Amino acid sequence: MKKIAIFGFGRIGRQLLRIALDKNLFVPHAVADVKDLKTLGALFAVDTNYGRWHGTVTTSGAAFNLNGNEISYVDSSKGVPNWREMGVELVVDCSGRATKREGAQAHLDKGAKYVLVSAPSKSLADCDAVLLKGINLEHFDPAAHHIISMGSCTTNALAVPIKVIREAFGIEYGLFSTVHSYTNSQSLTDQPMADIRDSWAAAENIIPSSSGAAKALQFIWSDLKVTGKAYRVPTRTGSIAELNLITTQPCTVEEVNDAFRKAASGPDLAGVMDVLEEQWSSARIVADPHSSVIDLNLTAKQGDLLSIATWYDNEWGFSNRLAEVAQYIASRI
Repeated sequence: MKKIAIFGFGRIGRQLLRIALDKNLFVPHAVADVKDLKTLGALFAVDTNYGRWHGTVTTSGAAFNLNGNEISYVDSSKGVPNWREMGVELVVDCSGRATKREGAQAHLDKGAKYVLVSAPSKSLADCDAVLLKGINLEHFDPAAHHIISMGSCTTNALAVPIKVIREAFGIEYGLFSTVHSYTNSQSLTDQPMADIRDSWAAAENIIPSSSGAAKALQFIWSDLKVTGKAYRVPTRTGSIAELNLITTQPCTVEEVNDAFRKAASGPDLAGVMDVLEEQWSSARIVADPHSSVIDLNLTAKQGDLLSIATWYDNEWGFSNRLAEVAQYIASRI
């Protein structure tokens, strides 16, 4: 397999590495970040949301040693590393700074051949493709797709029910709302932020927010007429999205739920989507590896309006897909 590097070792980067090692998907050649190696190792070893990593974690010199796997550490405080010298061909950018083409292009200019961006690109011009496992990953073209966006956790969570409903009943238009755990874009205490709503304490408020998922979904389905918004809430991880749709063909609640049950075990979405027959709260979704868990008890219909709800661990589920897509790309290039 080609050499892979992780650029940005924040929350998503650390979960990506845990999953890649736990599932034996790949061992990255290098991890690059602006923070010091000792602190990054400590954060990897013990995670507030997911607990202690099961293996051994040591740091020495300029490397992590994780269960005997030596992974180079690169200080990226002065810029993007020279990937060409390291022989790295695929960079998974988890920094949040590659949503515009120039941010991702910097990796290619330093010798990488491909960049997988763990965030929604600002526009179609800022990436070569938006590719999601279970949705359209098979469209990956190594000759044409060098900057690949995986959208967001919400993009992946919503793409699953949209795919199922589009194929089974068609979609005229719709609206979604996500109830999403707070993130690093917010503040823990009241203080001025770039987005005025983020200026209030994340752990004490319900905060309306925009969602980049609508635009990312339209990058996949250009004719899709679905938009929405988000509400950030005081939970550490674990989110739910409600999707309200007008379908092209008439359908009943039971027909919709049966379509989800069938798709969950089908070849495209097995492991990506699950269905919930029980009644959960958000704590039960923490550390679930699926992109989207459809809560069948919350499927409802009023006249022509269909309402669907899907749970997702906005860190762990997304990081599972990120690791799997990285392995897929590395095996194809």
